[in-house]
Amino acid sequence: MTTITYAEKWKHAEKLEDILPEVWAALEEKVERMIVQLGDKSPHVAKEDGLYDDMRLDFWTSGFWPGILWIMHEMTGKEGFKEAAWGWDERLERKMGQDNNFHHDVGFQFLPTAVIKYKLTQDEVGRRRGLHAANFLAGRFNLKGSFIRAWNQDKTGWSIVDTSMNLSLLFWAAEEISDPRFDHIARAHADTVVDKFIRADGSVNHIVSFDPQTGELIESLGGQGAGPHSAWSRGAAWALHGMANTYRYTGDKRYLHAAQRVAHYFLASLPEDSVPHWDFRAADSLDGEPRDTSAGACAASGLLELAEALPGADGELYAQAARRILLSLTRSYGTWDRPEHEAILLEGTGHKPAGQNVNVSLIYGDYYYVEALAKLQGWKTRIF
Repeated sequence: MTTITYAEKWKHAEKLEDILPEVWAALEEKVERMIVQLGDKSPHVAKEDGLYDDMRLDFWTSGFWPGILWIMHEMTGKEGFKEAAWGWDERLERKMGQDNNFHHDVGFQFLPTAVIKYKLTQDEVGRRRGLHAANFLAGRFNLKGSFIRAWNQDKTGWSIVDTSMNLSLLFWAAEEISDPRFDHIARAHADTVVDKFIRADGSVNHIVSFDPQTGELIESLGGQGAGPHSAWSRGAAWALHGMANTYRYTGDKRYLHAAQRVAHYFLASLPEDSVPHWDFRAADSLDGEPRDTSAGACAASGLLELAEALPGADGELYAQAARRILLSLTRSYGTWDRPEHEAILLEGTGHKPAGQNVNVSLIYGDYYYVEALAKLQGWKTRIF
């Protein structure tokens, strides 16, 4: 008897809607298998062997795997997902009390663990842990330059576009305890993203360096992009999704328009199969340049936020674009027919200029893929 693979079943699908229930069922099966495969690991990268690594708990990606589990629990009601997700915020808090390297990315770590745990279960300890992380993030704000500083050590004047996604932690805290301090800081940083990170054409800077004493802008740096003036695709996805989130919290159309500007550049730069190369300006010709499925997944989820913010024909254009990206990721970049593989998506790119993690699976790509599919399935809880 011949077994038909998922790749064969889905390769001719023209619309994601036609296969979405079947894809979601396959995803549920996949994540249940990942619980057994990953155990207590804190995954970041899976390379050719298909095995996720196990990073330290203060590494910036430690919240994404439990975030997948919480989404799957809410969408399915299955206790197994909840049980596997439950202890992660406690593990992260314990690490905070030790020598650690937590920084601007605590939103990535505590939103999909402590905050969603509180939202779904009313666990007061999760609430406390989320508020503690928000206080930590607010404490990194540079008043002179109106930015949240990136990383630790000596780069006191550096800020990065990734932090756009962490602002949701501050907006949540402001609402949760009716303290506008958090809202003020988040808006101030978002204004800096609009003014200093997002260029007129919708491409973005990854790193912007400021004088930490005066707040004056010094220069933009290439970071994980191909150069200071290139167009790193995941940076665009962070800005697109982050500014769409900021609009949802604030209702300020300046952030909505910023997200749209990035979205238009991103979509105009996509190749035929709608999955982005790692940098839209990496070379004169992008033939042979690696893709970054994590950028595609994050952008798709952000596009769905834009679609929700703009009902009607305008919003539907963004929703259609998100579905095209997700359909391509599903048909051509998934591990559906490789049950031994511990990740969901292939062909992510972490840091190509440093020669790190090129053509790999990335846990944040997996997370945003699940998040985007869940939104299409009616998921309403928002953590980012």
